[in-house]
Amino acid sequence: MKTVSTPIALAAALLLASGASAQSRPEANSAPIAPQLDDATPLPQDTAWPGGTIRLEIDATDTRRALYSVKETIPVPAGMDQLNLLLPEWLPGKHAARGAANLVSDIRFTANGQPLKWSRDPLDVYRYRVSLPQGTSEVVATFRHTSPVTGSEGRISMTQEMFNLQWEAMSLYPEGHYTRRIEILPTVKVPQGWQVFTALDGQTRSGDMVSWDEVDYETLVDSPIFAGKYARQWEVGEDVRLDAVADAPKYLELAPENLARFERLVDEADALFGARPFDHYDILLAMTDRMGGIGLEHHRSAENQYEPTALIDWDKMDWDHNVVSHELVHSWNGKFRRPEGLWTPDYRTPMQDTLLWVYEGQTQFWGWVLAARSEFQKKETVLGMFANAAANYSEGQPGRAWRSVEDTTYDPIVNSRRPLPYSSLQRSEDYYVEGALTWLEADQIIRQGTKGKKGLDDFARAFFGKEDGDWGVLTYDFDEVVETLNSVYAYDWAAFLDTRLRQPNQPAPLRGLEMAGYRLVWKDEPNPYAAGRIANGKYTDLFYSLGINLNSDGKVTSTLWDGPAFNAGIVNGTQIMAVNGTAYSKDVITEAVTAAKTSGDAIDLLVKRGERFDTVSIRYDGGLRYPWIEPAAGGTTAFDRLLEARAR
Repeated sequence: MKTVSTPIALAAALLLASGASAQSRPEANSAPIAPQLDDATPLPQDTAWPGGTIRLEIDATDTRRALYSVKETIPVPAGMDQLNLLLPEWLPGKHAARGAANLVSDIRFTANGQPLKWSRDPLDVYRYRVSLPQGTSEVVATFRHTSPVTGSEGRISMTQEMFNLQWEAMSLYPEGHYTRRIEILPTVKVPQGWQVFTALDGQTRSGDMVSWDEVDYETLVDSPIFAGKYARQWEVGEDVRLDAVADAPKYLELAPENLARFERLVDEADALFGARPFDHYDILLAMTDRMGGIGLEHHRSAENQYEPTALIDWDKMDWDHNVVSHELVHSWNGKFRRPEGLWTPDYRTPMQDTLLWVYEGQTQFWGWVLAARSEFQKKETVLGMFANAAANYSEGQPGRAWRSVEDTTYDPIVNSRRPLPYSSLQRSEDYYVEGALTWLEADQIIRQGTKGKKGLDDFARAFFGKEDGDWGVLTYDFDEVVETLNSVYAYDWAAFLDTRLRQPNQPAPLRGLEMAGYRLVWKDEPNPYAAGRIANGKYTDLFYSLGINLNSDGKVTSTLWDGPAFNAGIVNGTQIMAVNGTAYSKDVITEAVTAAKTSGDAIDLLVKRGERFDTVSIRYDGGLRYPWIEPAAGGTTAFDRLLEARAR
């Protein structure tokens, strides 16, 4: 017979089943209750470390194995039974927690020659807790900083020809005090005959031992070292030096006319800001493809890296020069004037990146402008940088629809500059370049509103050019930015900045270029800046045509969301093996894109992804497309005048 279930019978069955199930389970499963964790970041006090001056000794001579050996002697106050030491975690200029705890190895603590017990704080792994016996007067910490020896392990900071010593990566400091109130006496042993460059004061040398005056820990961390077997120094302005190290001596030849470009860059920065936030300044420059690349600001110096031939092949490598002008501007914008959330009293307190569109965005703007004004880079190269920026936001970034520029200021923390599968959708650190284009628009609003009498130069002088020689830190907030802009030219700057930078789904930031008399156009060859990058990187740029970039082997390195290749199912890591039946090469694929513009035929690609081969057809007849900017009409434009020298 067939059984028929009624609603009443079904309910009864469910009730019985529920009861049976309850009877088969324990009355209560194990269920822990979480205690309140003591994980709030404690603020340090603006008091001196009571133990006295810490002695820091680093041996940087093991260049073959890329090892730094550290000995740090920390005097402690009487009666202390536990010494808590911190390795810097939140690092200025990196806008994120990027301390190198993973590279600190073989760490040991002793007092009076006896080993001390220590443990790492499970809630703060950058914190070392050292137990002290009664009567301890000083603790000696020894450890090794293991610089990466391949790029896959991290940034290489030591080669057999040079090193870049960053104090925060190989020193500890006692918790509870502002870092400016902790005194350090630093000494470094270097390979025989190597020159040493840093902004630290009082350098003395005895053989291969190099020492400096006692200095507070904040200034020490802000004063890295470049040292090298092959090195040269030039004076490029009053109290400004260019300090270069290189893979080989030939890379240190600097023609007089190009040395003069460094001098003009310093002059143009002085003319722009009107006052210096430093007593002296060192442009640290590594000519290398062996040590890891870097561009990092400091108050009285900057760490910069060029490709090895960037000085001797000046014109060919013109695209590679801008990092120096960018980092120089940072002495004013980012080091002296700093957003209140990005200044912290130690390297444990988290940073708040919200105003990076000022810190980095306006620095990007002035780095480009000063490069053109000083002829540090050719005007055509600088125009190419603006063109690439304009193109990215006009056609290459659908992520603008959902994500504001301000939200990208959290990217150093959220993503730590890791590769993204679809960067055009996800966005990255756009506060740099979209910030620059926004500041160009602000400049043009001021210039048009004052009939050319004022511009963003006036804001820069008023905001950044404060007390001459003051190399402290003067913080600011959004309201001060708006107030200073209004003091230059009355306008609804709060609404302007809020709309452009805090709201998503805004129009492409081209208005500043257009107000300045330029327009974005497309050509079938790269602009000078893009051409230099493409040639040096040995890649194929088809981003604004097929929607992909390819490395020298035909492997896709970036994909435009909703572009032709993306819509055909091509993603990062896909390798193009053949184009229209012919083995892949850069010429073969660019010729196919060009031919399709006339014929209208599909472009057939044999692609490999993993172990799978596929044939895909792409319908695209737009030809090769590369961004340029050019005057919308004849004659000198407001943009041309913006890029004209001021110091002559």
